Amino acid sequence: MESEFQDGKEEVLQAWYMDDSEEDQRLPHHREPKEFVSLEKLKELGVVSWRLNNPDNYEVDEDLKKIREARGYSYTDICEVCPEKLPNYEAKIKSFFEEHLHTDEEIRYCLEGSGYFDLRDKNDQWIRVAVKKGGMIVLPAGIYHRFTLDSNNYIKAMRLFVGEPVWTPYNRPHDHLPARQEYLAAFGNEEVASHAVEAN
Repeated sequence: MESEFQDGKEEVLQAWYMDDSEEDQRLPHHREPKEFVSLEKLKELGVVSWRLNNPDNYEVDEDLKKIREARGYSYTDICEVCPEKLPNYEAKIKSFFEEHLHTDEEIRYCLEGSGYFDLRDKNDQWIRVAVKKGGMIVLPAGIYHRFTLDSNNYIKAMRLFVGEPVWTPYNRPHDHLPARQEYLAAFGNEEVASHAVEAN
């Protein structure tokens, strides 16, 4: 399933290493010179992604149905993140941008607009993943990450989940959680993984 729906993916999903600037989180934050990250490298961190060509008709999209069936995504809802539609917008945006992990996958399918998912690489550096309309991304359980809108201030996304949704964020540090240990064992830097075990 991961090898399907890859055509034109770079048009809706792009990744790069972030600079250390404290400027507005919604800016691109490219390094100078720019340092792009391949979608293959994201796969090495456990991040799975697709491009789907029918975000306007997602209810009848057979490709989306195939992904959901193959990966067991039984729950979906639609979330709009923008000042007009999201109650407590400022507080929510701030909390989304706190570095955290989940004990389940985070699956997002961008139906309209755009946003940034930032995630840590094996050396604990931030990679920014820009997701546009048609892009679908799966962040594995246990990966440290955060989310922000870009300067367009709008995303409409489908959230998908296996079984009953649990949206609990565990803000860093939560290295003792089994989901974090399992993530490091599967995708992490072994040195980091052994250090995390020693620290608990």
